[in-house]
Parts: sequence; C-alpha cells; structure tokens
Amino acid sequence: MIGFGFSRICIYGIFMMYLCCVIYAFDPADVFLIDCGSNSDTQVGSNRTFVSDKSSTKFLSASEEILASTNAGSITSASDSELYKTARIFRGSANYKFSITQSGRVWIRLYFYPFVYGSFDMKSANFTVSTQKNVLLGNFSPKNAVVKEFSVVVSSGDLTIQFAPGSNSFAYVNALEVVSVPDTLIADDANLVSPKGAYQGLTSQAMETVARVNMGGPLVTYVNDTLWRTWLPDSSFLKEPNLAKSVVKIASVRYPQAGPTQDTAPQTVYGSCTRMNSEDDPNSNFNVTWEFPVNPGFQYFVRFHFCDIVSTAANQLVFSVYADSWDVYQDLELSSKVFGGNLATPYFMDYVIPSTDSNILKISIGPSRSSLDPNAILNGLEVMKISNSVGSLSDAISSLPPISSSGSKKNLGMIVGVIVGVLVALVFVIILFCLYRRRKQEQLGHSKTWIPLSLGGGTSHTMGSKYSNGTTVSVDSNLSYRIPFAALHEATNNFDESWVIGIGGFGKVYKGVLTDGTKVAVKRGNPRSQQGLAEFRTEIEMLSQFRHRHLVSLIGYCDEKNEMILVYEYMENGTLKSHLYGSDLPSMSWKQRLEICIGSARGLHYLHTSYAKAVIHRDVKSANILLDENFLAKVADFGLSKTGPELDQTHVSTAVKGSFGYLDPEYFRRQQLTEKSDVYSFGVVLFEVLCARPVIDPTLPRDKVNLAEWAMKWQKKGQLEQIIDPNLTGKIRPDSLRKYAETAEKCLADFGVDRPSMGDVLWNLEYALQLQEAVIQNDPDENSTNLIGELSPQVNDFTHADAGASAVQVQMANLDDISGVSMSKVFSQLVKSEGR
Repeated sequence: MIGFGFSRICIYGIFMMYLCCVIYAFDPADVFLIDCGSNSDTQVGSNRTFVSDKSSTKFLSASEEILASTNAGSITSASDSELYKTARIFRGSANYKFSITQSGRVWIRLYFYPFVYGSFDMKSANFTVSTQKNVLLGNFSPKNAVVKEFSVVVSSGDLTIQFAPGSNSFAYVNALEVVSVPDTLIADDANLVSPKGAYQGLTSQAMETVARVNMGGPLVTYVNDTLWRTWLPDSSFLKEPNLAKSVVKIASVRYPQAGPTQDTAPQTVYGSCTRMNSEDDPNSNFNVTWEFPVNPGFQYFVRFHFCDIVSTAANQLVFSVYADSWDVYQDLELSSKVFGGNLATPYFMDYVIPSTDSNILKISIGPSRSSLDPNAILNGLEVMKISNSVGSLSDAISSLPPISSSGSKKNLGMIVGVIVGVLVALVFVIILFCLYRRRKQEQLGHSKTWIPLSLGGGTSHTMGSKYSNGTTVSVDSNLSYRIPFAALHEATNNFDESWVIGIGGFGKVYKGVLTDGTKVAVKRGNPRSQQGLAEFRTEIEMLSQFRHRHLVSLIGYCDEKNEMILVYEYMENGTLKSHLYGSDLPSMSWKQRLEICIGSARGLHYLHTSYAKAVIHRDVKSANILLDENFLAKVADFGLSKTGPELDQTHVSTAVKGSFGYLDPEYFRRQQLTEKSDVYSFGVVLFEVLCARPVIDPTLPRDKVNLAEWAMKWQKKGQLEQIIDPNLTGKIRPDSLRKYAETAEKCLADFGVDRPSMGDVLWNLEYALQLQEAVIQNDPDENSTNLIGELSPQVNDFTHADAGASAVQVQMANLDDISGVSMSKVFSQLVKSEGR
C-alpha cells in the first residue's frame, strides 16, 4: 500500500509538468456556454467564457423565473467553482433553445449546486430535464455539486432543453453547455458482450456519462482535454486497491497515424495505467476489479482504453478483460492490435453491455492462461448509459414528455411571427399544389414511364470529416490486411481513370498490379456515396473470415488519408451481368451459365450453413457474381451482409437494403430478413441468366418492366421458352429447362417459408446440369418439382462422397424411385460443401 501511494504522488508530480502542454485540436461548430443567474461573464480556465444570464436570455423561453445567488466561498476546488454561485430558478416549465448548425452529436453538460435562496431550498427541488427526443433527468433532486453530462443526436435545426418542475416544486440550473462532438468520436457500431456479435445503431442513441476514469493517473480536467472532458482517478472505483499498481510513462505515448487521437483520450490517460500487482509472484492468478454504479434495465456503452507502457518488447503482454460475469476479450495481445506491433501506441475497444438487474457494473482485467508472465493493464475507461426504446435515460420517466411552450411577454412577437409565417406557408403550398397539378396533367401522356423506387434515402456521407482517422475500421484481427495508401496509389498508376473496370454504389473499381506482380481489383470509396463506414467495415469483417473457392477473396484494405479502399483478387472475366447483356462480350453457352449458377449457389449455401449463425448476403445480383479466367463464379460485395437470427428466432429485424428488382417482397414489406431473402434474389438472377436482360427495364411496356413478374407469368403458362435468350434457342434440353425454371419459380415464392433452402436450390441446379448433359437418361417425372421422392437403396446406403464430387454424380441404380422427398433431406448426403 505504501508503494501504491508513493506512485500516486509521483503521478501527480509528472502530471503538473504536462498540465501546460495542451493541444486544442477540435474546433466545435456549435458552442453555447451559459452561466445561469450571473450578471457578468465568467471565465473558466484560459479558453472558456460562460456568458452572463442577461446575454443568454435570447435562448430562454420561461415564465416565473428567478435569478438566485449565494455568498458561499469556494464550492469546489476546480476552476469552475464560480459557476455554482448563481442559478436560475424556474417555477414553471422553461425552454432553452439553441440553433444547431452542424447535425450530429452534441454534448449537454448541466451544472447543479443546491443552496438556499430566500424561500427556495434547492435541495428540495424536484424536476425533469428533457429534449425533443430524449429524457435526460427524471424526478431529479441534486443534493451536492454535480455536473451531469449527456450526448444527444441532433439531426438538424434547433435543440430545445426543457426544465419541468414536479408537482408543487421548482427547477433550477447553475450553468449549462451545449458543444458539438467530433463525428469520429463514437461510431455507429460496437461489439455486443452477450450474446456475442455486432451492435449497430449507436449514432441514433442518446447517452449519459456514468464514469470517465483515468486508470493509474490523476484527475484530468477540461484544461488538458481537447474536448473539455473530466477524467477521474480510478482509486475510488477499485474494489481491492492492494491488488493494483500504477505505472506512469506519459512521454512514451505515440499516437498512430490512423487510429486514436488526442480527441479519443489525452496523452495523460494513455500514458498512465493500472496493472496487476504481480511482479513478486510469477504464479499470480487474480483479477483487478473496478465497480461502477449503474441503473438496472439499461444497456451501457463501455470504451476500454489501452496503451502498453509496461512491456519491454512486443508479444510479452497477454491478458483477459471481463464485464460482470461475461468474457469481453480473452487473450488480448495489444502488440498485435496496433500497426507494426509498436509499444506505447494507443488502442481502444467499444462494447455494449446488456441490461441486468444489478445496480453495480464490474469491470475486471486478469492474466491469460497462455501467458508465462501474469500481468494485465487498463489505461482508461468510459461508461455511458444508452437511452431506452422510448429515448429516456431515466428509469423514473417511462415516456417522453412534450416540450411545452412557456408564456412570457417576449413570446408575443414570436406568436405573431408564427401566424404570419403560417399564412405565407399556406399561400406557398397552394401555389405549389397548382404547379404540381398542372405538371401532372402535362405528364398524363407519359403515364407508362417507369420511375425507379429510391431506397437509399439520399443521405450523403463525408468521409473526410467522419471517417478520417480509420479508428473504427481497425477491427479485431484484421490489421494484417491493411495495405498502405502509397502502395495502392502505385498499383493503380495513380488511380488512372483508364484503369477503371467498374463503378458501383460504393465507388469506382480499378485494376491494379502490386509490386509482387499480383493482379488486384481496387475498390475506392466515393465520399459522396450512399454507402460508407458501416459497409466498409462489414466487408472487411466478413471477407477476412471467409475462405471458399466461390467467394471472392479479400487481399487487403486501406483507411489512410480519409480513404476507404478495399482490395480483392482480380477476376479476369468481370461480372456475370456483363456477359449477359449491355456489352459486346460473346454469349455464354447454357452449360457455362448453369455452372456459374451452381458455383454461386455453392458460395451462398456456404454463407447460410457454415457458421453457428447464418450469414445473409442481402445484395445478391448478377453484378455481384464475378468470374475468374476459367469462368469460375465467385460471390462478391459483402458490404450489406448481416448475420442471421438466433436459434430461437425466425428473422432479423433491420432496415431494408439491397438492389431494386432483386429485393425480397416479404423483406420489403415486413423489414424481416432471413436466408430466404437471398434465395428470392437468387431466383431473380436465375431468370436473368436465362433471359439475358436487365431485371428492371423502364424502356419496355409496363408488363415487361419487371423481369421477375414477366418471367413468372410465362412460367405459369408453361411457355417460358418463349422469352429465353435467343442465343439459347434450341440449345437447351427441355428437361433441363423445366427443372431450372421450376427451381427459379420456387425461389420467387411470395413467402419465405415456401421457398427452398439454398442447399435445395444447389441440388436442383446440379440436377438440371446433368439433365442437360444427358448423364441421367430418363427423368422420373416430366412434371417434377423441387420435391424429389424416396431414395433408392443405393442412395440410402450412401455414406461418403468425394469433396469435389457433384451431387448427382453419385451413382444411382434406380432414379424412378426418387419422387417425393425434399431436397433438404438428401442434400447433406449428396453434397459435401466446400469449407475454408
């Protein structure tokens, strides 16, 4: 304990040396600082001025407000003590309204200190604080000086903060801040602790800071934090301080070029840590634990900050991280997480902790079973409460209260202005209606023109501001895939436009040649693309774990210089779509087309079945099926992919994404995604391959615009051969065409439960290929569907097939006996799926 205390003293001494070495990197677009109740501006530190109450009344709409002050001396030891000496008291609802110029996250910091002013004892105050979308505080009654920090999302326009007194009570506030948050600080996604998986949607959630802790170091205030945050020492949170030891090496910290920055956490945080006090015992086996008060029923966002300042060489430090009884990360080796394995390089991990019934959250670090030198470190920790389903951060308020307007004389002009504005708007609407009606009448003669449905929402992403650091892209275990921007610049001849081989929703695709002669396809993100960081990260996460000959291989990625670039194996023959229509490429034979469909089905079947949870591609289309020099098909573009439902669930609820014309109508209607959504899209591809025309062609008559609908109409009439690619006329055996068409028809069933699995689809396509090649001499039933009957004894005795064997190349003695069994029952016996 004496050593522990002495190291703390050393920390404070070193900290004072760094107090003046502050770099203010972030320049917020919106800053509002108000000292409520004060008659003059208040300077806090050297770089923040809280304006007087009189100067800020333009933001306030309130009735029955009272300015209060106290003669108390220094309320806190911090330089913000002056903010607590005045307050504004509200006996009715009051609104502060701020015009936000930059959409995104903003911090709201509310300062409270209860003192007695006349008949108002502020310790007895009870009130609620809310915004238009979120409840921040419910039935709140502060008893001591406190700063409550929130992070809310403002899409556009104004931010209104309402103070609403409880029954027979009043509200008050001593000071408040509204400050922009950097776009890169909190990404949309994180890792879910239980069940293990990805968590998405953080950019739409409000958060409350529960704890922000500097492990092993001193108090860090706004003075030396670029974002004006406060980091508390961890001593008061340690469960057993004697098990912990502090280490301080602030000067050794080196921020990476792409990764954490001073905005992520200051150098003082990354330069100090709490480690296991295990140096004297090589057999130490204990955890260092911190405890944080939380509210049951809420999820919590937890950011772990690491920086290996204790090791003398890479790969020495391996440890595990825990939250309550959950494993957060087993066998964490920091040197493998940072570029080049450099020591003293900041790194952080984001996790979402599920709601529990406990009011204590325990965070622990401990030794790894695989480490010969038991040790573990933690440099910093942030714990933030996530708003619930109704946008509330308070368990006392279960629904969002309305933002009420307050009656004061200064609102009279506003009311008059609103009335005039409404009248002007009404006239404007009438004019627009007349113009719309006139234009509608002019377009009656063009009623057959098809207008494509927009699913993108029109939101643009600016990579330069939001994704510049590449931090959130550096997913676990994928650093080995990172390729320097300079190497890709050289490989593509400085991104020569003549080297462009394709353009997609993400951006342009360039042909490239690496220094070792490897041909690659380089997909460079377009800053104006509707696809962005989420798709970029998903592509890396998916392709870095898949290994299958019918899935395109990821060679690497680059997230330097505000770029999002993906590098794939080069596919010599481009997309399947380019060989079907829209180019001068020679037509493919029916056998080639069948083999391509079979290869694609194998890739999708692997996605659906080779992991504990299925992976749903969500954007199956001919443009995402690539062909190598031997016309081997490989499924590509996993930017929209999602992991499938849990074992006890039937679907994944998610926003509709995909390509128009291929979208599963059931998914579109219900926003419920399953593997059968991929099956539907693949069914559209099957008809596209057969008919060699776009899935949506607005230049055609209305009944032919949508290929799926048009082909299904002819299929149900039994005359599909009337609309097939003219190049295939007379070249497809009738039995093969019938089996292929029946398979496509089943894929396009209205309801997912009526569609075959991808395994069934694969079996039927293999069967259609064998019918085309006449290996099977007699089809058992001219009207067979995707249901095939009892297997012959020879097939029932089948126990093993060669890994490369085709399903129907297994010898069958009597195919007349197979006329009623679902393909899913025999597929596992007839096909051995290709693995990693």
